[in-house]
Amino acid sequence: MISPNPPGGILDGSRHLYAVRVYYEDTDLSGITYHANYLRWFERARSDLLRLLGIDQRAAIESGAKGGDGGAYALSEVNLRYLRPARLDDDVVIETRCTDLGAASCRMHQVARREDDLLCEAHLRVGFITLDGRPRRQPAAWRDAFKIFMNEDN
Repeated sequence: MISPNPPGGILDGSRHLYAVRVYYEDTDLSGITYHANYLRWFERARSDLLRLLGIDQRAAIESGAKGGDGGAYALSEVNLRYLRPARLDDDVVIETRCTDLGAASCRMHQVARREDDLLCEAHLRVGFITLDGRPRRQPAAWRDAFKIFMNEDN
């Protein structure tokens, strides 16, 4: 049986690119993308970036649930700026860059573009936390993966 590949992005130097299409369910009655969908698209892109960096979120959550040293990333700050609307059937690319890396958190900048049009941008901070919500250092291997990603100049 032939099965389509799940959606995924690509690493392009120090940026991650993730494609989405605007479906009917993403729009309001006027055919314009509902504002909260940008948050969903940005989250999907960040999750895909982690996967491409070799960061296994599911294993970390399962480890934390069993009393291990696991945890999860949680969005602690986000600032969105809407510039132009995305419309039904538009192809949109989400670009993600990591702008600052700390022991327990990182700052990212994400943009949604339709070709050359900047639609929405987000400045955000994501923290690594225990499953009961306390800040925790990111695993060293994960920080190393982010450092490599941030320093790529391709």
